[in-house]
Amino acid sequence: MQVDINVNVKGGGFMGQAEAARIAIARGLLKWTKSSHLKTVFYKYDRTMIAGDPRRKEPKKFGGPGARARKQKSYR
Repeated sequence: MQVDINVNVKGGGFMGQAEAARIAIARGLLKWTKSSHLKTVFYKYDRTMIAGDPRRKEPKKFGGPGARARKQKSYR
């Protein structure tokens, strides 16, 4: 069985685009083959190939350089 796959990704960085293409290919193969065995193989190899990773960057807040880090308080 041979399959030609074309994937277009926009936005994000280099690794984010690679991850998005990987997820798109895995989901496309699952939809095309309708194989439950292939789904279990993907889940055993790496669950994020099907489910994705919902973690995102926490937004920066005021009073410090990042989301959680704060400026050091001086008492003297």
